[in-house]
Amino acid sequence: MICETLLRDAHQSLLATRMRTEDMLPFCHDLDDMGFWSLEVWGGATFDTAIRFLGENPWERLRALRKAMPKTRLQMLLRGQNVVGYKHYPDDIVEKFIVLARRNGIDVFRIFDALNDLRNMEFAMKIAKREGGHVQGTISYTISPVHTDKAFVQMGRDLKALGADSIAIKDMAGLITPYIAYDLVKALKEEVGLPVQLHTHYTSGFGTSALIKAAEAGVDVVDTAISAMSMSTSQPPTETLVAALRGQERDTGLDLARLADIARRMEKVRKKYASFEAGVAAVDVNVLQFQVPGGMLSNLVSQLRQQGAMDKYYDVLDEIPRVRKDMGYPPLVTPSSQIVGTQATLNVVLGERYKVIPEEVKQYFRGFYGKPPAPMDPAIQKLAIGTEKPITCRPGDLLEPGWEAARKEIGDLAQSEEDVMSYALFPQIAKPFLARRKQGLGGKEETAAAIAAALFAQSDAKAAKPEPSAGPCGGSMWKMAGRAGIQRGW
Repeated sequence: MICETLLRDAHQSLLATRMRTEDMLPFCHDLDDMGFWSLEVWGGATFDTAIRFLGENPWERLRALRKAMPKTRLQMLLRGQNVVGYKHYPDDIVEKFIVLARRNGIDVFRIFDALNDLRNMEFAMKIAKREGGHVQGTISYTISPVHTDKAFVQMGRDLKALGADSIAIKDMAGLITPYIAYDLVKALKEEVGLPVQLHTHYTSGFGTSALIKAAEAGVDVVDTAISAMSMSTSQPPTETLVAALRGQERDTGLDLARLADIARRMEKVRKKYASFEAGVAAVDVNVLQFQVPGGMLSNLVSQLRQQGAMDKYYDVLDEIPRVRKDMGYPPLVTPSSQIVGTQATLNVVLGERYKVIPEEVKQYFRGFYGKPPAPMDPAIQKLAIGTEKPITCRPGDLLEPGWEAARKEIGDLAQSEEDVMSYALFPQIAKPFLARRKQGLGGKEETAAAIAAALFAQSDAKAAKPEPSAGPCGGSMWKMAGRAGIQRGW
């Protein structure tokens, strides 16, 4: 079976998550009729990007997609205790978000944690299960001395014990080789006994062959993207896999002609977003050497260009694995990819390792993002936080409830619980968005295009004219060392 990623991860990977709802809706009838196992439509970066850059309400998008596609499961990517943000949120926010997501149309919750720390996934899994959602416990796949098939299978067992309905292998960098895909899927199927879904990216060039070998091993669902929005840093092309398996034991049963028609129409839509193209080659073998996801690569290029430091590109790529080792080999996925990438860039651009340590990196060493897969380098940890004693509890246990405080703070700008939630997650961008809506200046369907045009213009102007230098790294890079930079810079 197939999970089609066109409406979420495909455009997040290729077009900086900029596809607008109005360009999705014309495809919904055909997608809903196709017979996919699920359609990934929400979560990841789509939530804050819709508000920040498009002048769209992400909840309105979800409701519109649900109405337009009533027959197919709708799937979202949930970052565990990080929800759809870049930090941990208190349990009451996590719970309310999942309740609202389910109410507005999400069927499948793919829940992961950037460190594969089950403590950061357990509560979200519990609530999604309670609300009647399909809980997909997720293994963030990566390569390191401590990430072995044996360890991943044990994680699969642990996820099953926490109530997972299926297991997802989330290979965000496209690192899984065809034969490893076969072995890991086979082991999970035999030793865990839950349905297995494989998600990979095409960055390394392994994509389609990895899915075929996974199919041979008995994988239940694989993620693909319509060809017009596939490959490079996106998923393998849907039509290619459908054609490859046609007439075989694992035939998908999907209509190749209808898929091709969707692809032809999507080619025209993609041209509208040409300025947001990732610019990463169809296959980038750097991912095999440095294990850096394609989206992280493209944003690294953008940041270094702004600083006039493109000559440091390969130096930064060399530094990322070293920083990752210092931090206990976290998988490079949001938000750990931002944390590792920012520190590596600062180390290189400043000419001295750990001369500047952003607050988020310090929080990581304090344990506030969770427990890394391997021990952190004690010397680097001491450099970051001195003699402070790191926490050992679940980070979410230290957070005060946030829902009632958010409701009071946003006041009558919020017209629904969904509005309160948007503010609770992203107060700096949600409040002005809701204020514009109240003033009749945006945030509603009939004015979204005008607001989006203005935000596009502002974003492009800022990109074209870097901020004045605020330190040895310059303005934009320097901001990466602060909270806003880590949340937005990669």
